Amino acid sequence: MIALAQMAEAVLRTAEGREKTALSRGFAAEWQAARATGETPEIGRADPPLHPARPAKPELLSPREVPRRKPGTPEGRIALLHAVAHIELNAVDLHWDIIARFCDVKLPMGFYDDWVKAADEESKHFNLMSDCLEAAGSHYGALAAHAGMWRAAEDTADDLMGRLAVVPMVLEARGLDVTPGMIEVFKRAKDTGAVAALETIYAEEVAHVAYGSKWFHFLCGRFDEDPKERFHTLVRKYFHGDLKPPFNEEKRAEAGIPPDFYWPLTAEGST
Repeated sequence: MIALAQMAEAVLRTAEGREKTALSRGFAAEWQAARATGETPEIGRADPPLHPARPAKPELLSPREVPRRKPGTPEGRIALLHAVAHIELNAVDLHWDIIARFCDVKLPMGFYDDWVKAADEESKHFNLMSDCLEAAGSHYGALAAHAGMWRAAEDTADDLMGRLAVVPMVLEARGLDVTPGMIEVFKRAKDTGAVAALETIYAEEVAHVAYGSKWFHFLCGRFDEDPKERFHTLVRKYFHGDLKPPFNEEKRAEAGIPPDFYWPLTAEGST
C-alpha cells in the first residue's frame, strides 16, 4: 500500500471523471481496510499540482458566460444535473488535495479518516450524477461548466485553516441550503432516479461540512484562537463576496455551524 499522500496526488493527476473516481474509491477502500485492522498507515509526502488534471470537456467558462436554463424544462434539469456533477468532481479533488497539500501539518489520524471518507462519498456522488445524466440522454462534459470552482483551493493553498473555513464551512454548507430546492424540482418532474441520488448527496454532505467544522475548531484550540472570530477573518480574506441567505439553519447546526458564524457575513450582517 502506497502512502496516503501519494494516493491523493495520483487522484489529483488523473483527468477523466470516471477514472478519477474509480481510483479515488479504490484508494479509499485500501485505506479504510487497513484502518479497520488497527493499522496506522503512512501519510507520507506529496507534490500536488496547483490545479488538478481535468478532462478535455466540459469547456470551462466564467460564471456570467454559463448559459442559464429554466429547471422546469428537461434541458434545464439536465443542466442542473451537469452543474452538480461538476461540483462533485471538484469536491473529489478538494478532499484529496487537503490531504496531499497539508501533510506537513501534524494532525491526528482521524483527520485523514474523515477526508478519505468524504473523498470516497464525493466520488460516489459524481458517479450518481453521471448516471442520471446518461439516463437523460446526456453525459458529463456535454455542457459548459463553471471555471471558478477551484479558486478557493488556489487562494487557500498555503492556509489549512482558511481551506477548512471556505471549502467545507462555506461552499459545502451552501449545498445544504440549495439541495432541498433541487430535490423538489425533480420530484415535480417525477424523476425518481435523480431524487434518490440528490437525497443521498444531501444526507452525506452534512458530515462533510461537519468535518470542516470539527477540524477548524480543533486547530483553533491548538492555537488558542476564538473559532467564530477566526472564521469571520478567514472568510472575509478568502471568500469573494457576501454569504447569501436563505440558510438551512437546521442542517448547518447539525454540522456544527451556528447562525452567529454565518449571518454576520451576509450583506445585511456586514453593515
